[in-house]
Amino acid sequence: MDLFDLTGKVAVVTGGSRGIGLMMARGLLQAGASVYVSSRKPEAGEQAVAELSPHGRVESIPADVSTEAECLRLAEEVARREERVHVLVNNAGATWGEPFETFPASAWDKVLDLNVKAPFFLTRAMVPLLAAAATDDDPARVVNVGSIDGLHVPQLPTYSYSSSKAALHQLTRHLAKELGPRRITVNAVAPGPFESKMMAATLAARGDEIAASSPLGRIGRPDDMAGVVVYLSSRAGAYVTGAVIPVDGGRATTL
Repeated sequence: MDLFDLTGKVAVVTGGSRGIGLMMARGLLQAGASVYVSSRKPEAGEQAVAELSPHGRVESIPADVSTEAECLRLAEEVARREERVHVLVNNAGATWGEPFETFPASAWDKVLDLNVKAPFFLTRAMVPLLAAAATDDDPARVVNVGSIDGLHVPQLPTYSYSSSKAALHQLTRHLAKELGPRRITVNAVAPGPFESKMMAATLAARGDEIAASSPLGRIGRPDDMAGVVVYLSSRAGAYVTGAVIPVDGGRATTL
């Protein structure tokens, strides 16, 4: 048995058109899964499909999952195409940086809606499809994308972002307890610095310094994210639930 084989499985990745979501979608495809990527902009989704299609069957379903209505619509769109979903990756997210004195209410609303409420509402909407795929030996999987900023206090003034990721880590544990009896595991990964649009400005300004501060002396690579999502989605990770796994070269736990 290949513990990491995802042949025949169906995965949905939100925010799958770029950055960490794209890295995860590629890894799932390379392991044999069919993947639906969802992003707010249709053109971004189509670009992702063009980039990913050499690796397997992939389709874009645009959705703005910051609202419950769009979470429900995305689940309905997937249900029109598939009878079951084996893996849901809640990756879509937003950040906001602004000094303490001027940090606005809108920064809390935008970030919490997408980073915390969306994973809850989309997971709940997808439970029938996930339960249809689940077995005792091979549960369905939910993978939430948190952050090491939810594990330690970041240097940047991203108050709503770090708070939202800490909340998502706790939501992961809560959902693991709720959905375990339905044969659905729920885990989170907490990425450190990776090359992505969200991290681009920070890495441009301090990339060498950030890499040097890691025990492994580098920032994350696409295969690092692919590897952890394949592990959590495959038979290899079938007995793991309620975990928050840092993927950061040791930054969060050693600095």
